[in-house]
Amino acid sequence: MTIAKMLRASAVRCTPRPKVQTSYPSPRQTRCHSISSSQQQHELALRQPFGHGANDEVARLAASRRRPLTLADLLKHGRPPLSKDALLASANFTLSLLPARLASRIQALRNLPFIVVSNPHVSKIYNNYVHSLSTLLPYQQRQVTTLEEETRFADVLADLVHTHTNTIPILARGFLECRKYISSADVTRFLDTHLRARIGTRLIAEQHLALHFASQPATDGGSQSPQTPENSVPSNYIGVIDTALQPARIVKLCEDFVGEICELKYGVRPRLRIGGQPDATFAHVPVHVEYIITELLKNAFRAVIESGNERVPIEVTIAAAPDVPSHDAHDVWRRTPNAPGSYSDSDVGFEFDTVVGTADANESIKSTTPSSQSITIRIRDRGGGIPPEVISNIWSYSFTTFNDSSMRDSDNGNLDALNTISASGGQLSSIAGLGYGLPLSRAYAEYFGGSIAIQSLWGWGTDVYLTLQGVGKIE
Repeated sequence: MTIAKMLRASAVRCTPRPKVQTSYPSPRQTRCHSISSSQQQHELALRQPFGHGANDEVARLAASRRRPLTLADLLKHGRPPLSKDALLASANFTLSLLPARLASRIQALRNLPFIVVSNPHVSKIYNNYVHSLSTLLPYQQRQVTTLEEETRFADVLADLVHTHTNTIPILARGFLECRKYISSADVTRFLDTHLRARIGTRLIAEQHLALHFASQPATDGGSQSPQTPENSVPSNYIGVIDTALQPARIVKLCEDFVGEICELKYGVRPRLRIGGQPDATFAHVPVHVEYIITELLKNAFRAVIESGNERVPIEVTIAAAPDVPSHDAHDVWRRTPNAPGSYSDSDVGFEFDTVVGTADANESIKSTTPSSQSITIRIRDRGGGIPPEVISNIWSYSFTTFNDSSMRDSDNGNLDALNTISASGGQLSSIAGLGYGLPLSRAYAEYFGGSIAIQSLWGWGTDVYLTLQGVGKIE
C-alpha cells in the first residue's frame, strides 16, 4: 500500500465528524446553472487586461466601503431548516458581501508586478477570481427573490468554493517561480492579506451553502436531501458553526490522527494528557479549530519524537474564561496611531472598521455580543524548545522548503507523510511542505478575535497558548 493510500485510509478512520454537508458539486456539475450570456458578458469585461479605468467594475467594487462581518450576522437567520423568507434573506446577505471581497482580491493581484501576474500559476488564480466574480454579478443586479433562483445561486456558491480550493498551494508555486522578481517580504505581506481575506470569503459562502442544504425538504430519493436520517444535521449546528463545540473532543480527534501518522513515519506514538476543563463548550467553526489544533499537535509530536522525549506526555490544558463585558475586552486592542480607522496586524479582533479602498490584511470577525466568550488551550511539550535562530521566523511564510523536487513529489502524492496532515481539514487546501502551518493557524485564530502565543524554553520545551473567541451565549 502506498503512503498516499495509507494516509487516505487513516484520515477516514481517525477524523469522524458530524454528517454535515461539507462537499459541494464540482464546477462541471454546476456549469449549466452558472454560465449564462449575462455572466459571459461580465467575465469578458472583467478580463480586460488589468484595466484601471473609471468604468472598471473591479476597481469600483474593490474601493467600496465594506461593513464589518460578525459571527452574529452568520447566525441571525436562525437555526435550519429555514423558512423561505429566511433562506432568501440569507442568500441576499451573502450576495451583498462577496462581490466586493472578490474584487478586492482581483485588485490586489493586479497590483503585483506584471511579470508575477503573468506566471501561469498566479494567472490561473487571477482568472479563477474573475470567473467567480462574473458568476455573482448577474445576481447582484437583481437579487434573489424565488426559491428557484436561490437554488441556482447555491450552485454558483458551490462552484466558487470548489474553484478556490487549491488557491494557496497554486499561488505558492507561482511565487516560488517568480522569486527573482518579488521580494520574500512582499510575498509574505501579500499572502497574509490574501489568507485573511480568503477565510472570510469561504466562511460567508460555506455558511449559506450549509443553511441551504440543511433547509431542503425531505424527499423519498434520499441522496439529495440532508434531512434524511443518515445525513441529518446535528441540532447544535447553525450552518458551519457548532454552537456547542467541545475543544476536548477536537483535541482527541486530532491526537488520533497525528498519532497514527507519527506511527507511520517514526514508528512511535507520543502520549497526550488533557486537563483543565475538558467539558467546556462554546460556539465556533469546527473545521477551523481542527486545522489549528492539528498543526499545533503536529509540531509538538514531532518535537518530542525528534528530541527523544516521546515517553513524556504532551499536556493539553483547556480553560474557559469567565464572561466579561465586551468594553473590558476592547482595552486589550490598541489603535494604530498612524492609520485612522484601521488596526495593526496584532490588533485584529473587535474594533475593526473598513474604510474606502482598504486592503483585507486586518479583516476579522467583529465581536458585538454583550459578553465575550473565549477558551484558551495550552499545549505543553518537552521537545527541547525552539532554537533562538529559528524562533524569529516562525510566523513567516517559508518558500525555501518547497523546492522543485517537492513540487514533483506533490504531483505524485509522495510528500512527507507527517506534513500531509496540514490538509486534514477536508475543505482546506493542501499546504504540505510550504511552511504555512503556524502563520495560517494564527490567521484563523485572529480572524475570530483570538490569538496564538508561543513561549519557548530552549533546551527544555515549548508552551503554545491558543485563545479562541466564541460568539457568546446563543439561545
